Amino acid sequence: MTRNRLALCLAAFVAAVSLPVSAQAQLDLLKRGKDALQSIPGTGGSGGSTSPAAALTDTEIGSGLREALTVGVRTVVSQVGATDGYNADPRIHIPLPKSLETVQKTLSRIGMSDLVDDLELRLNRAAEKAAPEAREVFGQAIRDMTFDDVQMIYKGPDDAATRFLERTMSSPLVQRMRPIVDDSLSDVGAVRAYDNAIGQYKAIPFVPDAKADLTEHVLERALKGLFLYLAEEEAAIRQNPVKRTTTLLQKVFGAS
Repeated sequence: MTRNRLALCLAAFVAAVSLPVSAQAQLDLLKRGKDALQSIPGTGGSGGSTSPAAALTDTEIGSGLREALTVGVRTVVSQVGATDGYNADPRIHIPLPKSLETVQKTLSRIGMSDLVDDLELRLNRAAEKAAPEAREVFGQAIRDMTFDDVQMIYKGPDDAATRFLERTMSSPLVQRMRPIVDDSLSDVGAVRAYDNAIGQYKAIPFVPDAKADLTEHVLERALKGLFLYLAEEEAAIRQNPVKRTTTLLQKVFGAS
């Protein structure tokens, strides 16, 4: 049956280009031949299988996006939450707060730079210790995405999901992680290191006052690092087939 239809299509095209008919009639024959050819399965027309993107359901798109974000969050949290995840990474390393720059310079001049260096290390250790707590908060946000959220993210740029989480989850993340960072700063000795550095600094005559909110500083920089790498992981899943480690990710992002 398909062979006969293909033969008829070819005959229509031959007739259109070879018979002495009017220009309008020739166009009609060409259109009829083209329409008939497109209706044959396997020729790329509407009679064949639909494209992967068209075959995706809203449920599959939503599940694919949630899975991509879940995979991305797990990967990033494992990366930054490891020892030296922040400290040894120049892109997200947490420096001393700007308000302590005078303390750093002053102590360095009198041979006590190790005090501020130790404090800086412990700020990064606190961020590394607190990072895994973000996974649950991100997970809840991912589960709570609406249909409209999913559609906007799927059709958006390569970091659309990350920017959505950044807009909607920054405040809940800060609230959830603040006590965790507080505890982490204490556990890793950052509070003690801060007190030691400030104590030595204040013992120097005529130095200006200096203080810093370590919790806010670590929170801000830690979340900035998380979102930086989450955006890159999301883009990689969208662009790089190797990053699509499940059948669902391959189907959803292979079709986008």
